[in-house]
Amino acid sequence: MEIFGAGGAQGPQPIYPRLAPFSVDAGNTVHAGAPRDQVEISPLGQMLDGISRLPEIRHERVEEIRRQIAEGTYDTPERLELALDRMFSEILG
Repeated sequence: MEIFGAGGAQGPQPIYPRLAPFSVDAGNTVHAGAPRDQVEISPLGQMLDGISRLPEIRHERVEEIRRQIAEGTYDTPERLELALDRMFSEILG
């Protein structure tokens, strides 16, 4: 005697219907039935990403500039002129 199953029961069945197989062709067209993902990056995440792209801080240079400011030797007319030129170049393009 051979037993092939429990009276026609088909085993576990999915709760949700199956979607069509997901595939993307060379033109990046998503085929019907494929789920779409969407990602939103918060303003804080965008800011942190921007910070991570900044160059490293040169601590020795920062300390040297602080010392010059404290001694009153940092603010010279030449440095002020250079800073203004750079600022206007950025603003005016």
